[in-house]
Amino acid sequence: MDECKLVLIGFGAVGQGVARAISMKKEMINEKFGISLKVVAAGDSSSSAICQDGLDEELLLKTKEETGKLANYPEYGSDISGIDILDAVDYDVLIEATPTNIVDAEPAKSLTLKAFADGKDVVTSNKGHLALFYKEIIEAKEKAGVDFKFEASVGGAMPIINLCQETLASCGISSIKGILNGTTNYILSRMTTEGMTYENTLAESQQLGIAETDPTQDVEGIDAACKVVILANSVLGIDATYDDVEVRGISDVSLEAINLAKEEGYYVKLIGEVSRKQLKVSPRLVKKNSPFAIDGTLNLANITTDLADDITVMGKGAGSLETASAMLTDLINIIKNK
Repeated sequence: MDECKLVLIGFGAVGQGVARAISMKKEMINEKFGISLKVVAAGDSSSSAICQDGLDEELLLKTKEETGKLANYPEYGSDISGIDILDAVDYDVLIEATPTNIVDAEPAKSLTLKAFADGKDVVTSNKGHLALFYKEIIEAKEKAGVDFKFEASVGGAMPIINLCQETLASCGISSIKGILNGTTNYILSRMTTEGMTYENTLAESQQLGIAETDPTQDVEGIDAACKVVILANSVLGIDATYDDVEVRGISDVSLEAINLAKEEGYYVKLIGEVSRKQLKVSPRLVKKNSPFAIDGTLNLANITTDLADDITVMGKGAGSLETASAMLTDLINIIKNK
């Protein structure tokens, strides 16, 4: 392979980050691996830009920013959207960056299965189809004999899936425990350090763009629970879905409880735990001087192994370019295997 043709579907924050990362790194990738990356199609929620000879990533970003729709991309803008894009162009890898849907996992599930059926490799940042249909998705991937990478679905830029599956391949992993949601960590950190109520801290987080307008998936632990399911399946080999996770969020954590914990030398953190004994997300006490005592939007995971003892990794759990870095790494790993 000397050229890799990409379809990028989902052009929100993460998809735009991927376009920007490709623009920044495609020359380096060509020099290092001898592969020329070419974005042949990009789709947002209702339109696309499609050109078999390749699109300009910076022009895609400019078009989206200035007009709101990829349909306005000069000459190659199109009203084709969603799964139809996959039949409109010849490509090698689908970069899937649509929003997570924890109800029915669409459109990520249909896009992914369609790409597999067509013999295409897939990189995704999506959690919904993995949390609800992990076994079905992996069986379809294996039947098709294609590559499927999803590092960005857990922890954004924090490397954990590839670390566990590849770097720690010699080790048996018995559990993973961590802070898997940056929004809740920011809220709890601000409540602890500034003495702000949950309601005021959530409002501040929304004003800063850290929390969504509808913060339910983050503050009720749903996002972290999806990540627990993905880690359970991909790292510990547990056949689990979202319904197997015991979930409690942070919306009922009071400032009084945080202050009481602080007086006793503890912080309150939303912890996700993955082990054969339990899959759980809940607020827990962590010691002030422990690795879990991190502030802001950072994510952290402590991996317990049989040979290497405990290993702790930390990194940014969100951010368009940070999440895109994980997806680009997945793409490079696919290219290296060709």
